Amino acid sequence: MASSSSSSSASSSALKRLSNLSNHLRPTNSNALVKVSAEVSEALSSGHPVVALESTIISHGMPYPQNFETAKEVEAIVRDNGAVPATIAILDGIPCAGLNLEQLERLAQLGKSAQKTARRDIAHVVATKRNGATTVSATMFFAAMVGIPVFVTGGIGGVHRHGEHTMDISSDLTELGRTPVAVISAGVKSILDIPRTLEYLETQGVCVGAYKTNEFPAFFTETSGCKVPCRVDSPEDCARLIDANRKLNLGNGVLIAVPIPKEHSASGSLIESAIQRALTEAREKNVTGNAETPFLLARVSELTGGASLASNIALVKNNAAVGAKISVALAQLT
Repeated sequence: MASSSSSSSASSSALKRLSNLSNHLRPTNSNALVKVSAEVSEALSSGHPVVALESTIISHGMPYPQNFETAKEVEAIVRDNGAVPATIAILDGIPCAGLNLEQLERLAQLGKSAQKTARRDIAHVVATKRNGATTVSATMFFAAMVGIPVFVTGGIGGVHRHGEHTMDISSDLTELGRTPVAVISAGVKSILDIPRTLEYLETQGVCVGAYKTNEFPAFFTETSGCKVPCRVDSPEDCARLIDANRKLNLGNGVLIAVPIPKEHSASGSLIESAIQRALTEAREKNVTGNAETPFLLARVSELTGGASLASNIALVKNNAAVGAKISVALAQLT
């Protein structure tokens, strides 16, 4: 009996060593670390179009319950245009791709108590089992991990004004340089330095396309005075661009900038004046780092009597419709 037990133990030990060796040679699939909703998982496995959505706009973009209502409306627009929405967030330390209504409302109620989570923050939020609202960089990271090729947001981060002195440059830009996800946005946030942001994206090798225009949009207004190297005039044009980028294994993302609809374009001079005042106040109060953007956007909204927030919501909804159509065209293409 003893020899039989010894043989069994040796066999078990050998199997364990083989298993460990196998894991070293073929690491465990990191996708298992992300909780993908049943709807999103089924859509991905069947080749159905899926659109990733960030969650910082829910937690830090506006107050409850307006943020919850807006999140539901954006998801509904994605569905109405033929794709499945996958809002991404970290809940109790678990990265999630695709939130149900209860989870969406929980995130909306958490508001700013949820940690604003960029790529650098992911490991800490997961390790400490906290709640994290993902920014563009973190949302891109998780979208790529689970295989979602199209991501819709309002505006990406970029080079901050006076960034040549402060070195304040959003991780969204480096993420676009190393993560193969197409980002549909209304350009970069209006508080940023657009020309320097475009220069940085060029350095990162990111293809920047403008939707139905030759000029990069300026978030709240349709024009910035900055030309783009690539113009795309339809969802099919965008899909072909994304598909080529993916097939060539360039390894970087694509940024497609969609101008805010004319009827929702706020007064450029009003917004710019509010931005300059908010920037001055931020410097006086020493608001820096990842606290700066939420402060500036909230202050600009106050100074413009809510006009900037209304325009922000309108452009996010427009981006969701365009992004869903691009996702559908890409699914048909591939």
